[in-house]
Amino acid sequence: MTDALPPDLLITADDEVRIRQHLALVALGKEKADRSLRVGRLLDVHGRRWHEDQEIVISGRRIAWVGPAGTYPGEIGERFEEPNLAAVPGFGEVHKHIESSHLTPEWEAALVMPRGCTWVCEASHEFSNVNGPNNLEFWLKARLAGSPMKIFPLPGSAVPPTAYEWGGGHFGYEEQRDFLKQSLMVSGLDEVMDWPAVWNPENPSHERLWGMIRATFEQRGVVEGHAAGMRGIDDINAFAAAGMASDHEAWTLDEVRDKLRRGLFMEIRPHSLPDIVKGLLADGQDDWSQFALCTDDRSCTDTLKLGATDHNVRLAIEAGLAPEIAIQLVTINPARHMRLTPWVGSIAPGRFADMVLLDDVASLSIAKVWADGEAVSEGKSFSGAVPRIDWPDWATKTVKIDREMTAADFAIAAEPGRASMQSAVLRPFHWADDFITMELPVRDGQVQRDEARNVTKFTIVDRFSGEGRTSKMFWLGTGPRTADTALAASLGHDKHNIWAVGSSDAAMATAVNALRDIQGGWALVREGKLVATVRYEVGGLMSCRPAEALDAEMQALYAEGAKVDWMYEPTFSPRWWPGFPERLAFATLTCAPWRWVLVAPSPLAPEGFVNVATGEVHPIVW
Repeated sequence: MTDALPPDLLITADDEVRIRQHLALVALGKEKADRSLRVGRLLDVHGRRWHEDQEIVISGRRIAWVGPAGTYPGEIGERFEEPNLAAVPGFGEVHKHIESSHLTPEWEAALVMPRGCTWVCEASHEFSNVNGPNNLEFWLKARLAGSPMKIFPLPGSAVPPTAYEWGGGHFGYEEQRDFLKQSLMVSGLDEVMDWPAVWNPENPSHERLWGMIRATFEQRGVVEGHAAGMRGIDDINAFAAAGMASDHEAWTLDEVRDKLRRGLFMEIRPHSLPDIVKGLLADGQDDWSQFALCTDDRSCTDTLKLGATDHNVRLAIEAGLAPEIAIQLVTINPARHMRLTPWVGSIAPGRFADMVLLDDVASLSIAKVWADGEAVSEGKSFSGAVPRIDWPDWATKTVKIDREMTAADFAIAAEPGRASMQSAVLRPFHWADDFITMELPVRDGQVQRDEARNVTKFTIVDRFSGEGRTSKMFWLGTGPRTADTALAASLGHDKHNIWAVGSSDAAMATAVNALRDIQGGWALVREGKLVATVRYEVGGLMSCRPAEALDAEMQALYAEGAKVDWMYEPTFSPRWWPGFPERLAFATLTCAPWRWVLVAPSPLAPEGFVNVATGEVHPIVW
């Protein structure tokens, strides 16, 4: 496979030897350099020091030499000068789901690279759950086609997320071993989410997960963690003892303190970043080497509004962190943690020639970005290559429902002669030990919603078998109150089956059928009519087009959604808001600390209602 690769797009051992032999000769001035970039200041992130009037000498896509301008001993093909700009390394993402931008990788690059991001550790369990066998090929395809973005994919531990789910991928020891052996671009194991399966030998996913961890250790990869809701000292100690290297789920200052003390690398997300940074500074924290800033999930719509990795850095600076430290948290720190320092994380010889050029350091104002030794943006305009990729059927034909869904698929039958029945009810972001029980009315032999009490119908539809197997139950405080209205999406973390919420079974069927027809995305039915769709034709998660075009379609969906009366009740999560319930895409999570969840029907959970911590199942109505 490696013999046919374009030079220095993917990292391979054979190419690496050849490239570095050449770079050594260029650094000594014995072979000609391709170009140089002279800058007013350059940040050495290894020592956190600025150096004035520096020259970066480039050969191919790599840096060969760095030092005072005018002192390089060799010949240079072309020279570029930016005396008024300060150079810092290309920003990196220690943990991100590109799928959550809803753009294919080549278009994600065009969006985030002008905002400073030149490399990313892709937490790939989203696409893995859609098409596990082709996952590595998917993430390397854009780079092989010439995209300047470096993507380091990590195989998904949550494939499937729990033993009670199934679908387009299944990763265990052999898959993880083979994934790591196939490419040096693979840096470890994606976030281990199913903590009950890690510690409990009786959990049906125990052996599968430990097989993946074993394969990662064998290849000296990084085992990334996911410790959502983990606050107890015993649990944190056990989590670290099990080999988890990091956590990006800490919400509170105390949680960060406790996890940091037990050796976890802390990846701080924007929603909790200001409070955590301010609190640590008040504590007198002066060693930030065990921290990185982390985007995790951000849609292209939000990136257009807020920014990419640069937004995270600005938040840290606004919270009081020195700009140089904040920059370390998206450059050398994540590169060290992910064992990628030979290639990314600093402006130093041997690394890819990725530089962010700032016209104001304090505000992190980005003037230009270089990647692979060439300018790829000016301002927010991308000037690099966006390769044309005709994504194959294995990427674009992933919603497999081989029949027309009908209202009957979403009905919940009552026992004969009953006027009401007890029902299990969940609410979005339910972290409680038990589900809610409510008595709901029966009409025409079916258990009914109760809009007066904010109770609606929620369903999961399997999109992998072709059969459209459906689980359904009642949820509290979400969904439309407007008659004959439903919202459906193929984006449902982390299994990414189709979910739908609605005020009538017929509207839910119409919405799901619309997603089948467009191969995934969003569908809104209002008062019996399909009024808006958003197309995610690649994997049912992403779209192959510019961010602005996708955002325009999302804005049309939001506009139609604003005409719906949406139910709302607060829940545990502070990130659950009134209005259009977009965050329902994350409310289908099944990882700890979730307990009772709804999944597509499976052998271990025939109705789809299961406690993923214990394996207990329960009827929907009784």
